Amino acid sequence: MRQAQRDRGLRPGLGSDDQARIKALERENRELRQANEILRKASAYFAQAELDRRSKP
Repeated sequence: MRQAQRDRGLRPGLGSDDQARIKALERENRELRQANEILRKASAYFAQAELDRRSKP
């Protein structure tokens, strides 16, 4: 009942649509952070491999 009142603007707080949007954005943010971490590690790995390749005669 309270949520229905929020959805109709009769009670302060986030409506169902806003809550769903926030949840989706939080999920997307988490996935992007994981992807960035993977890319950061891959970049460091390949940079180190390049340095190792250059230092060998």
